[in-house]
Amino acid sequence: MALTKYSSRSIPTISLADFDQRIGEITTQLVDAAENVGFFSIIDHGIARADVDRMFDASANFFTLPDDVKSQVPFSATENVGWEKNAQIRPSTGTYDRKESYQLQFNSNMDARWLPESTLPGFRSTATTFMHQAQAVSEKLMVCFARGLGFPDDYFVTAHDVSRGDSQTVARLLHYFATPVVNDGQVYHRAGAHTDWDFVTLLFQKAGQSGLEICPGREATSSFGENDVWTRIEPEPESDAIICNIGDLLMSWSDDRFKSTLHRVKAPCEPGDFYGERYSIAFFNQPCKAVEIQGRKKKYPLVTGAEFTRNAMQRNFKAILQAKEKLAAAGA
Repeated sequence: MALTKYSSRSIPTISLADFDQRIGEITTQLVDAAENVGFFSIIDHGIARADVDRMFDASANFFTLPDDVKSQVPFSATENVGWEKNAQIRPSTGTYDRKESYQLQFNSNMDARWLPESTLPGFRSTATTFMHQAQAVSEKLMVCFARGLGFPDDYFVTAHDVSRGDSQTVARLLHYFATPVVNDGQVYHRAGAHTDWDFVTLLFQKAGQSGLEICPGREATSSFGENDVWTRIEPEPESDAIICNIGDLLMSWSDDRFKSTLHRVKAPCEPGDFYGERYSIAFFNQPCKAVEIQGRKKKYPLVTGAEFTRNAMQRNFKAILQAKEKLAAAGA
């Protein structure tokens, strides 16, 4: 595998302190980051570091359970909730990510996807509290993006109302497996290059567990950034920063004004890479199913939230099949 080309681009850091008094300034900063980078970091957001650490501890408690216990809450592709392991194929790699994940939602889809309190004490209450904290931060970003795009302040907040039965927003707990430090010719992909198909993603990382890299889409010369210049986004010790990225949905809703950015979790294979276990939490803001989606310039046809998600999944599955066929042909 060729050595990765890197650049030390910086991503904007935006403080949400005194939000109501500084909303105009914060909106300007967020719009600039969304237009020119696609990734940004937010601080002073109101979620205490202790609360994030508590959620990471709960996540680790879940993932350290035996697989036959975790399999009691299996992943449902139709409902987009539950646990899966070594199951996600990235079109950029044509192979499975080396990880397991547990996807949580706010709605009734979760009714059969919580382990009993006796099996995992305190997990449900910790996760639910944390998800509502992440939603509250997300709604501040949504107000700013609505202002930046000329919509009413509550436009995106209403479209992502997690109290509705058709909410699609997901909190995804992620556990990447330790990678052998051996030169056996294999590439142990953690999360191949991709964009997110949601509105905006909030990513929580643990200090010392690096691997997240970005390749801004407007600079990429290949479909998945294989030959392009990447930038490491290192988690900082004791930092309360949340890494955020624009998703395909907001890019479409902005008539391509805001940029959904290519990113990955690096396959460890070079000096300086992190080979150990990696935990992260991704909060994917996804629209309610019945919401109608279309930018003010109407660059794309109007679709519902359910249709947007279904179309994104279909494109992903098609790309996966093409990647598999390409690999099969190359090995023939």
